[in-house]
Amino acid sequence: MRHIVPSHMTAIDITQPGGPEVLQAASHATPQPGPREVLIQVHAAGVNGPDLLQRKGLYDPPAGAPDIPGLEIAGQVVALGAQVKGFALGDAVIALVQGGGYAEYAVADERTTAHLPDNLSMVEGAALPETFMTVWVNLFQRGAFKAGESVLIHGGASGIGTTATQLAKALGAAQVFTTVNGPGQQAASLELGADVAIDYSREDFVEQVLLHTEGRGVDVIVDIIAGDYVARNFKAAAMDGRIVQIGVIKGPATEVDLFPMLTKRLTHIGSTLRARSADDKAVILAELQAKAWPHVRSGAVKPLIHATFPLAAASQAHALMESGRHIGKVVLNVAHKG
Repeated sequence: MRHIVPSHMTAIDITQPGGPEVLQAASHATPQPGPREVLIQVHAAGVNGPDLLQRKGLYDPPAGAPDIPGLEIAGQVVALGAQVKGFALGDAVIALVQGGGYAEYAVADERTTAHLPDNLSMVEGAALPETFMTVWVNLFQRGAFKAGESVLIHGGASGIGTTATQLAKALGAAQVFTTVNGPGQQAASLELGADVAIDYSREDFVEQVLLHTEGRGVDVIVDIIAGDYVARNFKAAAMDGRIVQIGVIKGPATEVDLFPMLTKRLTHIGSTLRARSADDKAVILAELQAKAWPHVRSGAVKPLIHATFPLAAASQAHALMESGRHIGKVVLNVAHKG
């Protein structure tokens, strides 16, 4: 039966820059797909660090993107742009979007949309696009990680961290190190495949990395923290090591001795995903589907869901994210009438 798309929908507004309480449900006109876009009835939407930054007024959407937060969704295709060829009405899909994910309906470019893997639920699927693509770009493409190397993943209990841990292990990491907060996160990280989960509240990650690598250090470091971690990463990196900066939770690095970068021939790079073109993202998604999806379909790699919240409780989801108590992904479960 053909889906009847309503003229208006519920979505989450950022009423002003601020804390989680500024997220409020409101009525919006339902978006219409452009020529190469699909309209998706959203069943679930992932919550990510960039959403929190946008809410605080620190990360503006790209030009032309919706002001509604939300970068990754799972749902059902209910309308097609005139030039769309790879999808049909009723398809279960996941999508990376420029914004607009915290809503009952969202448009997505067909180039950043993929069919939902058969073995995943909508909630699990919503934890894939932004998180898995970010890890793939930064750890495997820019970080040039390859089988037999070692990796240190900061924020090991985050959505990014739990994903990077599983993918690195599935694709042949010699050693996976993570930094986590407390014994609960430590146990969870080890269960996901980390060889050494370092509790940063009571252990120094530089000391632990050097101890467990016989002083060599690690080949690749994935960092969402910044601040004083930048200088410490230089100490923990091996000769010719690569450090990939994908977040700045602790803010800027105010004092950094660059001499270790010179003596170790280190590479320190950074990137964001949101501003890339749809064609760029399509290349990333295709590579991810070819090389990582087999591990997802086999169950060796699976999104770890910590908690789900109704769409109207987006503020609670953000509060949980900011507490740092989560292990894995926080997802909004979008209910529909009828």
